[in-house]
Amino acid sequence: MTPIEIYLEKLQANLTTGKAKELTHRMALQHLLETLLFDCQVVHEATRIACGAPDFEIIKGEEPIGHIEAKDIGEDLVKLAESEQLKRYRDSLSNLILTDYLEFRWFTEGELRTELTVKLANFDKNNNRLIPIENADLTPLMELFRTSRVATLRDSEQLAKKMARIARLICHVIEESYQHELREKNKGLLQAQLETFREVLLDNLTASEFADMYAQTICYGLFAAKCSTESTQTFNRMTAGFFVPKTNPFLRNLFNQIAGSELDDRLVWAVEHLIAVLNRIDITAILEDFSKRTGRNDPIVHFYETFLREYNPALREVRGVYYTPESVVNYIVRSLDLILKKQFQLKEGLADNTRLDSGVHKVQILDPATGTGTFLYAVIMKIFERFAKVKGAWSSYVSEHLLPRVYGFELLMAPYTVAHMKLGLLLKEYGYDFQSNERLRLFLTNTLDEPHGDQKTLMAQWLANEAAAANAIKQDAPVMVILGNPPYSGHSANFGEWITQLLKGVLTGFSQETAVANYFQVDGKPLGERNPKWLNDDYVKFIRFAHWRIVRTGYGVLGFITNHGYLDNPTFRGMRQALMQDFNEIYLLDLHGNSKKRERTPEGNPDVNVFDIQQGVSIGIFIKHKKEYQRPAKVFHADLWGNRAAKDTYLNAHDISSTQWTELKPTAPFYMFVPQNIDLKQEYEAGWKITEMMPINSVGIVTARDKLAVQNTPDAMMQIIREFATLETEKARQRFDLGKDARDWKVNTAQKDIIDSGLNRELVQPILYRPFDKRYTYYTGNDCGFICRPRRGVMEHVVRENNIGLISVRQVAEGIFTHALLSDILVDFRTTLSNKGGSYVFPLYLYPSKKDKFINGHYNGESKTIPKTANFSPQLIKQLESQLKLLFIAEDQGDLIETMGALDIFNYIYAILNSPTYRERYAGFLKIDFPRLPLTSNRELFSQLVQLGNELAQIHLMQAALDGDNGYPIDGDNMVDKIVYKDGQVFINAKQYFDGISEDVWHFYIGGYQVCQKWLKDRKGHRLNFDEINHYLYILAAIKRTIALMAEIDAILSFPVE
Repeated sequence: MTPIEIYLEKLQANLTTGKAKELTHRMALQHLLETLLFDCQVVHEATRIACGAPDFEIIKGEEPIGHIEAKDIGEDLVKLAESEQLKRYRDSLSNLILTDYLEFRWFTEGELRTELTVKLANFDKNNNRLIPIENADLTPLMELFRTSRVATLRDSEQLAKKMARIARLICHVIEESYQHELREKNKGLLQAQLETFREVLLDNLTASEFADMYAQTICYGLFAAKCSTESTQTFNRMTAGFFVPKTNPFLRNLFNQIAGSELDDRLVWAVEHLIAVLNRIDITAILEDFSKRTGRNDPIVHFYETFLREYNPALREVRGVYYTPESVVNYIVRSLDLILKKQFQLKEGLADNTRLDSGVHKVQILDPATGTGTFLYAVIMKIFERFAKVKGAWSSYVSEHLLPRVYGFELLMAPYTVAHMKLGLLLKEYGYDFQSNERLRLFLTNTLDEPHGDQKTLMAQWLANEAAAANAIKQDAPVMVILGNPPYSGHSANFGEWITQLLKGVLTGFSQETAVANYFQVDGKPLGERNPKWLNDDYVKFIRFAHWRIVRTGYGVLGFITNHGYLDNPTFRGMRQALMQDFNEIYLLDLHGNSKKRERTPEGNPDVNVFDIQQGVSIGIFIKHKKEYQRPAKVFHADLWGNRAAKDTYLNAHDISSTQWTELKPTAPFYMFVPQNIDLKQEYEAGWKITEMMPINSVGIVTARDKLAVQNTPDAMMQIIREFATLETEKARQRFDLGKDARDWKVNTAQKDIIDSGLNRELVQPILYRPFDKRYTYYTGNDCGFICRPRRGVMEHVVRENNIGLISVRQVAEGIFTHALLSDILVDFRTTLSNKGGSYVFPLYLYPSKKDKFINGHYNGESKTIPKTANFSPQLIKQLESQLKLLFIAEDQGDLIETMGALDIFNYIYAILNSPTYRERYAGFLKIDFPRLPLTSNRELFSQLVQLGNELAQIHLMQAALDGDNGYPIDGDNMVDKIVYKDGQVFINAKQYFDGISEDVWHFYIGGYQVCQKWLKDRKGHRLNFDEINHYLYILAAIKRTIALMAEIDAILSFPVE
């Protein structure tokens, strides 16, 4: 009998028992594979399979050459090939066979080799019988599978993608292995390691994040080790550790445990697969290709960012991992070197080996967010320049004066590994060989964490030793120079008590000293921010750490590149004041590039970031002298605009001494780190802030799930509510694509809120979703219910009959201030556009609060004639009465001869906010805080503005009767397809258009949105009905009249307002 016949006979025997399952046939398949793959080892280990490995690994010599995944007889292989498991295998395994024991499908590089599919027999499921196919032969396919070789990789992008796919596979295997340990209730190696990292490094590290970290370190560590091998050297799992530099014994121990000889057996097959891939790359060509693609001179380090982008961009975002351009690094390093020489009289700058009386070096250098070592790499290169003519002294200098005073802290294992390798290779390239008792003082530690106690496990002790050494530097080393590129994550991953308290001026864990600087206070008082989340950004925490460390030393210099938000955001005013109080000189080079703000150069061209990110950045250099120089600090500012190449050229050619600085005079209340017109500032700040005028206010509604909670019609909203409430929680999540639950919004609580409300149609309420865009939501008014944040405390006033709410913003991130509009219905958080906060709503009138169910503008059982009070401060009314000689009355409107009402004041405010001159004149101030409004003493001017404001209000509330001259002349399906504006016509599809639309109407903005475009854009793919067509015609007429009224307002206003 042939091997195939013997194999089919065994399968039939298994089937005949009537108890055969997928696992039953594996022994038969293994015997067949061992026969056909005669010079290979066929590995089938149940523990590996339970943790995510394919069923069979095929090894030739010491190298894995392929994998085979077996499913039960009769399974649909076409369908299975698209499963999550097989997609993972196809993505990462170059040579894979998928079989149901009868049919064998071969995948190379993830693609099915259809022409080589072999089927040995058909399966008669009814009779549990195999029907062999005549002349079916598996031998040719197995011969090709056995001899298949992946082409040598020479392309860096392809390698990054390949490594990323393997890393995801390894990550999955680690997670499965960890879960397997939990199911077995037997504490294994992975559980122990995760606990260790939680205890010593990251107390909130999840199993998923641990697997990510582990997989990254294995993959990139092996790649970096491969880059360090000579072509004649053997590179495998057992030897890889030898190529880890001697810069740190901890790193070698760690690497052996997670990737080398001590590797968990359940992971071996996946790591061996990676080794096989790395042994089939042309490393010289790869590094040359990367350098050619990117123009970067340090490919081993910078390839990490390329790899991470392919592997897990979300993790990169959470931890804020971004490569720092060499031009930025060089500018900062050269500047710090120059400051040490010129201002601290240290003639060798960064290379200075002066010692303090205590015997330690004076110039101690720290990068607290080392990443892959880019800044320390540049520091060493700068220092090495000093030895161009005395290279013979280099080795002794490194041992005696470099290694003892250059430090780095890094939280993530993979970049930590890369940094050690790269810095070790650089020193080796410069002729230095590490001795057995020497190491780079680059530590795996959390800069923002406090010290940890003694640890019990070996790995824990290694990590604890790292942490202890790092903590000694944090507390005791007189660090003089701090530099780097802290993480950019706005949603901080670091919420340890130590750094959280330090931000607030309280120091714990190190000593009893008091940290004076408190970023949450300004002028000795709390900031009073409703949501100071941006002060919890990781980059702020790193600045606070460096600030504290320099103050602790008593002198020094800090050079960071960070998010530029702290320069002018009001939330950071306490931080800015604290920096000014503790440093003597501050230099701020704003590199801009904020695509969120749509920043443009002074010439009007798009401004480009030096990073591949949306957030603008700046270089901050902070100098503190030992003697008391000027306090508060002198603050200097400069802008750098343009494309990336222009910025790189500038930064490479300049430093702090050759940059053209403008001295600023930051003053209360904001202590701005950007230029301001001081004279105009005094004029503007003489006005009343809108929050002082109308003290009761809040941001708009946050649904947390707009696609679910906001619909175009009441019927559509009610239909959604009924379906959502009746589905099981997970089915509802899937049906409406709701994603994971958030802290304040969960599917089950949203469903409960609806059910508890009785699915009441009267709770379907209109909402101003965007300017002139009324939609509908289901409003119970309950926090964390169907609507995440219903803002009932303010909305219950706005929606009362005969009330109205002013909508504005605290800050304008992009463009000029156009953020004034009105509503008499619910208001969405994003009714206005700004990435620096949402829409604020200021109700005109306040009513007694009710806890009853809200329906149709009033509450159950209440009379519609409810006593109301104006939402204006008594001080404002008193000043207006004094200036205008008008008596404030309880009516909406006065006669404006002897009396004035609340609606009169409201309309005056609205007219001022819609003045083009007001918006342009005070543009810089309107970007950074709530609007301030001047109060006139001219009764006639007040009366005129009240009338113009009133007409604007009626138009914007969509209550005015307008006769527009716009048309919609062509019949058709009314489908909004491609929106094109041309020659006064707005086409919604190839055939139909609205006409009579001037350029200024089409390009008119309200609340940051281009209204005419936005309204149509939000209806793309939707057929406009009769009412919607008429509504759009109203919008066109409303904007045309608005533009005319704004011109009338400007015609009677002059500034400063008197």
